[in-house]
Amino acid sequence: MGRSLLIGRIAGIRILIHWTFLLLLGFIVFSEMRKGSDTVAIVATIGFVLALFACVVLHELGHSLTARRFGIETKKITLLPIGGVASLERIPEDPKQELWVALAGPAVNVVIALLLYPFVASFSDESLSGEGVGNVATTQGFFSALFRVNVALVLFNAIPAFPMDGGRVLRALLALRLGRIRATSIAAGLGQLIAVGFVFFGLFNNPFLILIGIFVYFGAQTENVVVQHLELLKDYTVRNAMMTNFVTLAPTDTVKDAADKLLSGSDQDLIVVDNDQAIGVMTRPLIMDSLRQNRLDTSVVDVMERDFDTVQIGDRLTEVYSNAQRKPNAFYPVLENHRLRGVIDMNNINEFVTIRAALRY
Repeated sequence: MGRSLLIGRIAGIRILIHWTFLLLLGFIVFSEMRKGSDTVAIVATIGFVLALFACVVLHELGHSLTARRFGIETKKITLLPIGGVASLERIPEDPKQELWVALAGPAVNVVIALLLYPFVASFSDESLSGEGVGNVATTQGFFSALFRVNVALVLFNAIPAFPMDGGRVLRALLALRLGRIRATSIAAGLGQLIAVGFVFFGLFNNPFLILIGIFVYFGAQTENVVVQHLELLKDYTVRNAMMTNFVTLAPTDTVKDAADKLLSGSDQDLIVVDNDQAIGVMTRPLIMDSLRQNRLDTSVVDVMERDFDTVQIGDRLTEVYSNAQRKPNAFYPVLENHRLRGVIDMNNINEFVTIRAALRY
């Protein structure tokens, strides 16, 4: 997701803020200054935004910690201007597990709203009717707005469309009877129909709904494609899809040798091999950087990346596919008994999926 700032860890999960989130805060300050707001109002508004995103983090932690109960870890939670994203290792294939994981996030917002309700209700009836909520610089306005936002998060996530939680709840319930593939197809189709409705309504009312509609439409499409691909890959291992014709480098090769091999073929990443063992990788960006530094005669062992991911020849393709989706530009040396046997990347997996789909139909 680009450059993100680590702000801490909760339950071993990294909490990151994407750099665009800082732009959001800057835009809020600029908007408040244009309105002539004083320092107290500006600080209060920023505080409210931070409180809102704290609720978003708790929402994502609800998903993450529930998934952990089913043996699924979460590497990080990233805060974006449009919300939060929990990077689960995978989505549970068991419908009951997916149902619990999907419900856990909105359930956190329900709890927050219930905790805020007595406090907000004690101010006045206006707190719940929406009057006087706009000024978050007051205690009443701050907590009333936070209460309403959590209710809105629950309602928004209840929309039965991917990638919202409601779409996953619908898919999980349908999958109990129809199976995961058919359930995903139905849920994705409904989600895209809802997305078209958002776009149409937004054209005449609120342009922001158009963006939501586009987000929902492609989110539903992506979810359907991913599940279809996983179905095609479920009976295969890395051995079935790996590339066995690939370019390697020797430890004694230079950066110039690497550039020549890069130029002479289609491989974008080269593996440095010593006695059938992968000891490093020379990616295209690394080769280009070395050339710009005029290190043509430098040995590749002096510039290669020594920390790189590998996969085993017997690993399930579904697992490699899920990992590769999070790093689509990555490639993985394939090992068997610590010896290099092939290479696999996202392009290679997609090609394998295309072939399997053609053979099926």
